[in-house]
Amino acid sequence: MRIFPVYAPKLIVKHARIFVSGVVWVKDLGRLEFDKGRFLLPRQSLPQVKQAIVELNQMIELQHNEAKTA
Repeated sequence: MRIFPVYAPKLIVKHARIFVSGVVWVKDLGRLEFDKGRFLLPRQSLPQVKQAIVELNQMIELQHNEAKTA
């Protein structure tokens, strides 16, 4: 488990893409799980957590698409 003291989306996405599956803990968001390089949305979560997960997954998808076209 990696702990991020601040919400730094680029670093979190980089960690998820390198390790493919695991858990990160982000201050003010809590525990975020990822599998196959994408963050999993918990059944019950705060709106700010859902928004962060959607943003992180969009960044992962964007990087994936950029790598395909390059």
